[in-house]
Amino acid sequence: MTDRQDTRPHAAAKPARWAGDAVAAMREGARVRLDYSAQSLWRVDRMIEEIRREGPPYAAVESALRGFGAYAGEVIVRQTGAEWWATGGEHWVRTPDGRLWDPIEEARRCYGGHGSLRLLCRDATVSG
Repeated sequence: MTDRQDTRPHAAAKPARWAGDAVAAMREGARVRLDYSAQSLWRVDRMIEEIRREGPPYAAVESALRGFGAYAGEVIVRQTGAEWWATGGEHWVRTPDGRLWDPIEEARRCYGGHGSLRLLCRDATVSG
């Protein structure tokens, strides 16, 4: 059996890489700098909305959405001291108050026109 310290790096490895890939893609492709601040999520929400308006098939943007969600999760982790948790290939963020958040799913909801990574972060950083 492993303790929490052993599981944290493993659970965070993929989302941290996905977030870094999203930051690099935004910097190189869209010339947008992301700094892991809550304010930067405004830009991410706008980028997802622009992509949605262009209408590409979901399969074409799935990886980018995963990266945007992971980026939002990393913002929450850095703002609150939260931790990434992983089960069955799914990744969540657990804030210190014990609440679970699914920023990757929220990015998918944004693409569907029904979500906001900025609002998810706001809600996650307010104590429950």
